[in-house]
Amino acid sequence: MSDRSTDFAAIPAAHRNLSDTARQRARIATMALFFIAGMVYGSWGVHVPTVRDRFQLSPALLSVALLAVAGGSIGAMAANASWIARVGTRRACLTGGLVMSVCVALILVVPFYWMLLAVLALFGAGMATLDVAMNAEASAVEKALRKPIMSSLHGMFSVGGMVGAAVGGALLAHGMAPAVHLGLAAAVSALVLIAACPSVLPHVPHDEHPDSATPRANRWRSPALWALGTVALVALIAEGAMYDWATVYMRDVVLSSPAAASAAYAAFSGGMAAARFAGDAVRARFGAPQLVMASATLALAGMIGALLVPTPVAALTGFTLMGLGLANMMPVLFAAAASVKGIHAAEGLAHVAGLAYFGMLFGPVLIGAVAQVTNLSIGLSVVAVCCALIAITGPKVLQRLKI
Repeated sequence: MSDRSTDFAAIPAAHRNLSDTARQRARIATMALFFIAGMVYGSWGVHVPTVRDRFQLSPALLSVALLAVAGGSIGAMAANASWIARVGTRRACLTGGLVMSVCVALILVVPFYWMLLAVLALFGAGMATLDVAMNAEASAVEKALRKPIMSSLHGMFSVGGMVGAAVGGALLAHGMAPAVHLGLAAAVSALVLIAACPSVLPHVPHDEHPDSATPRANRWRSPALWALGTVALVALIAEGAMYDWATVYMRDVVLSSPAAASAAYAAFSGGMAAARFAGDAVRARFGAPQLVMASATLALAGMIGALLVPTPVAALTGFTLMGLGLANMMPVLFAAAASVKGIHAAEGLAHVAGLAYFGMLFGPVLIGAVAQVTNLSIGLSVVAVCCALIAITGPKVLQRLKI
């Protein structure tokens, strides 16, 4: 994919011949899928303490429950990519989304811990299947529309997450039972999925794709996917660390008030959401390599500022810059993964996303280990190193792939 004018010559005939109305419907449907995925994940996030209290879990057992979600996600990405490529994004989005919806409704209903683990693993698998399928659909819609839209779609996921968490918190504050809230979130999700999926682009088998003459490659042997996946892993080490450690840094190092400490998460998330809605225009104007270099440099400046000037204003400003800088990493890398020659979009996305998930899991642990040996400021300097590595290597990877 070329990002200046975005060269979309290789558009399947089934998509090239669609009316403008059909393309726009597909875009709106994909926006709805991203929003609902974020909404469900945000709704689940509100209830992590509820799960802990209901099942009387120790920190170790709660960690196992959270790892069940991650394990289900990574397993599904490894196992379902070929199936998604075979059946198409419409069926895969509907199937994965409905599994996700049913599971989120069951989280606070199942009576035993082992059942909870099974439901959470299936929840992660459904979420990951929807994630890969809707990103593959987003790539196809980008090509059909002949302009970048991936960042704004990821922005819809961020907005969905914030809406899910905010509405969930408000409903719980007004006395709604937690299980009822998750059931309501599941019902809304299922209805949106059923309404949206018929409007996504029609499935195009690989042998009918314009680049079908390119020999099919094994995604596990693709240097391009490993390079993109490595950059994604480093990016999500930084992102995962920010989600888990920014508030702790505000409280323990900056010595801020509880309200200011809580604002760290909001500053980072708000920066990410805002930048994602601007990312498509920047990618279209300057190209993906330039966007990644500028974004990583901005994130690096924000992290260095927050570490060197440990005051509430400086730290919150730095975390906002971190959000702005990291926001477009995954949209750009996912768009690139979906466009690697000889690899189906779903398989490329699953490979890169799977590696990225490892980064999200590994990042907070790495920061904690470094902080245990030294201190949290030095631990978070790992995030700055990650941003510097992306600024140096990310553009080169994308340029080499002509993305």
